[in-house]
Amino acid sequence: MSAPQRTRLRSVPRACAVLAAALLAGLTALATPAHARDVYVTIRTPTGNIGCAYAHFAQQPVFLRCDIRTGLVPKPPRPKGCDVDWGYGYSMKPFGRADSFCAGDTVLDRRARVLAYGHTWKRGGFTCTSRRTGLTCHNLSGHGFVLSRQHSRTF
Repeated sequence: MSAPQRTRLRSVPRACAVLAAALLAGLTALATPAHARDVYVTIRTPTGNIGCAYAHFAQQPVFLRCDIRTGLVPKPPRPKGCDVDWGYGYSMKPFGRADSFCAGDTVLDRRARVLAYGHTWKRGGFTCTSRRTGLTCHNLSGHGFVLSRQHSRTF
């Protein structure tokens, strides 16, 4: 093979490599979801009786939801149209009042980070403090809830 032919053959693989790298970069950009910044964080009390989930998903409002394994005391009435579980937690947004909810799932996660008694967790406008007597969480407007085995309430 002559020298010019060898040069041409070497440049084809190099050009293919550059093209392949460009295509791969483009495909990677397309494959990366637009909601790559979605956040879902869970915490729990030392006993594991209370667990919370903070969620910030694209195109949806930020919220905090906390479930108590032993249920709300007193248990609220069944919400209209609720055909699954209710009366085991509260949820709230960064502003406005907390409320009980109707859901067929739970945010209790035994692998969640433990919020030790006397410690406070903060994220996205929410603050939760763990005590031996239960968990108290509030939002930016000062509304929130208390969860404990003995009594649960919103404020």
